[in-house]
Amino acid sequence: MDALDRKIVAELQKDGALSHPELALRVGSTAPSCWRRVKQLEEVGVLRGVVRLADPKLLGQTVKVICQVRMHSHTNENVAEFEALMRGHPQVTECYSMSGDWDYLLHVVAEDVEEYEKFLAHTLLKHPAVGAASSHFALRTVKYETALPIKGTGRG
Repeated sequence: MDALDRKIVAELQKDGALSHPELALRVGSTAPSCWRRVKQLEEVGVLRGVVRLADPKLLGQTVKVICQVRMHSHTNENVAEFEALMRGHPQVTECYSMSGDWDYLLHVVAEDVEEYEKFLAHTLLKHPAVGAASSHFALRTVKYETALPIKGTGRG
């Protein structure tokens, strides 16, 4: 990636709906050049899908939970089933396999504590390989950023 590619990626992380002419204006290039570069960045996997970020509060998702999960069984089958369950559950917005004392870290959203408790008791802890879970409720968001730092743009 050259400097122009890095500028393009940085701008598209801020606003994925930019038109190619607007993007070109922001990065100091031409619209056809930006279009070609965006297509190439998509083809090599640097740029993936375009999404619109939704406001969780306006959608009634006011409870954010960071949940640590400890497995008591780490067979390939149990791990695959657990990970498939997490991928398929809409309340789980992120799931990471971790090193250290806990095996997984989940970010979970819910309308209220009761809805989270149902997920915890009836989905997560019912999985046969799950041994324990520890829930931490976010009180407020101090920083939430989806854009990655891009070296060479003055932002990373």
